Formats: sequence, C-alpha cells, structure tokens
Amino acid sequence: MAYSLYCSIPKKPISSIVISSPHIMFNSVHKFVPPVTPSLFPSRYCTWSSVSSSVAETDEHYRQSPRLVAKEYADLNLADKFTEDVGNLRIRQHVNPLRRALMIPAEAPNWMEVFGDATLPLMVDIGSGSGRFLMWLAKRNSSSMNYLGLEIRPKLVTRAEYWVNELGLKNVHFISTNAMVSFQRLVSTYPGPLMLVSILCPDPHFKKKHHKRRVVQKPLVDSIVNNLAHGGQVFIQSDVLDVALDMRDYFDTVPDKLVHVDSVDPSLPCDGDGWVLNNPMGIRTEREIHAEFEGCKIYRRVYKKVQH
Repeated sequence: MAYSLYCSIPKKPISSIVISSPHIMFNSVHKFVPPVTPSLFPSRYCTWSSVSSSVAETDEHYRQSPRLVAKEYADLNLADKFTEDVGNLRIRQHVNPLRRALMIPAEAPNWMEVFGDATLPLMVDIGSGSGRFLMWLAKRNSSSMNYLGLEIRPKLVTRAEYWVNELGLKNVHFISTNAMVSFQRLVSTYPGPLMLVSILCPDPHFKKKHHKRRVVQKPLVDSIVNNLAHGGQVFIQSDVLDVALDMRDYFDTVPDKLVHVDSVDPSLPCDGDGWVLNNPMGIRTEREIHAEFEGCKIYRRVYKKVQH
C-alpha cells in the first residue's frame, strides 16, 4: 500500500473529524465526484477557448458555473467584496510567466510568522488561483498540515490572504510569485517536510511556440523531486489532454525516485492509460468544476517518492 496524505483529508460532507497524524496509508476508498450535466455547447478545450452559442445560452452558462463553485465552497462563507481598493476582481486569464518582471524569485517569508506551527508537513499548490481549494483543506486540517499557495496573479493573492485572516486560519499562506523561478528558494527553507505538491489545471498555453511558458518544465520537476520528502506525493491534473500528457512525460522521466501510485497501490482506480479516475482530495478545484460542467474529462496522475 502506498503512503498517502490524502486519507488525512476528510471528504465532504463530513463537517469535522479528528486526525491524529497525517501519516496515514492510502486505501482504496476515494470520493467520486460525478460530473454535472454537460453544457449544450461543449468546445474542444472547454472554457479555455471561445464557443459559439445564443446569447441566452451563454448568459445561462456563465450564471450556472459560478453558482456551482459557490455551492461547492459554501461552508467557507467568503465575502465577494473585501476591500475598497480591490473589490470584485477582474483578472487576466493568461499570464506570460517569462516576462522579465516575473522572473525574479520571491524571498522566503519567516515561516514561524506565517504559520502557527512551521514544523507541520507542507502541501504546496502551484497555481492556487482564488485560494478556496487550499482554504477548504486548511480549515479541515488545522492541526496536522500546512498549506502554501503559489499564484502568479497578485490580486488573487491579496484577496486570498484577506480571506485567510477573516477565517482565522493559521496553517495556510499565499505568495504572489512565479513558481517556475521561486519554488526551490521557498520550499528549501521550510522547516518541516514537503509531503505533497499539486499542479491542478495549469494554463495550457496551446500554441507550440508558447509551450515554454507552461509551468511544468524540467527545472521545476527536478526541484519538486529533490525537495519532496520520502513517501511524499505529487498530484497533477488537467482537462486538456495535451497538457496532461506533457506533465506526465516530465514526471515519468524520474522513475528511480518517483513512481505512479497505481504501481504500489493496485486498488487505486485508474483507467487503461493510467489516469486516476476519481478526485482523491475530497473537494474539486474551481477549474475542475467549470470543466466538468462543460462535460470535459479530467486527466489526473498521482506520484509517490520512493527514495531520497
């Protein structure tokens, strides 16, 4: 059986659970979140690309999808408007991480100040977006795990940190940075073990000439593998097959240190191509909710570090 932190994460709709230790073995029971009814006008790349439809269909589509997100994260009870300076956010969907201003590594914070206990096992979410995903996990694992979100768009981090303060969470922190250049500096200074790294539905950068902008590149993969504690895991997913295959190919290149989790836990449900069928985290990301609403398949893989 494979070592896993996932089983320490309570699955919805459980409201509270006592976790004595994050060091819990993977079991064969995983929450399955069935996809919602697809939209009437799916596109090749779901909401990453534009679609043609009537105005009425489009309006209904964009009303429904945010409502599904709000329902999934209802127990966080987060305010939409949070400061006079930022208010409701209008955020660029695509960011070029290779811009000169974004190639400066972030300074590591004082971990003792940002976390209540900086020795707890750490999960890092690369491309944390709004931060709701990590806050939901942090709220349910307040004494057993720390969570760090790395997000390239600063306004999202400003709002996420505001929400963290409002919720009074001491085990989750967000940093506005380009993970491609900052991951190594940040995680190498963390006092506790790095036990889980997630890269969930990253920007696909479809054009071949823009593939170098994709977050999963060899330097980042090497940094993740080298800093991950023995038994730690990597969880990747995308609703774009080309992106999922690209990420898979990078992580498959280190078989001496990383193994796909189905090779050590055959009970983990995977399809014939090795994609994990069910979301093992107990909560879907916002991107995942939108994609499943449009009828898209989610491609997931989970890796375990087997040696230092």
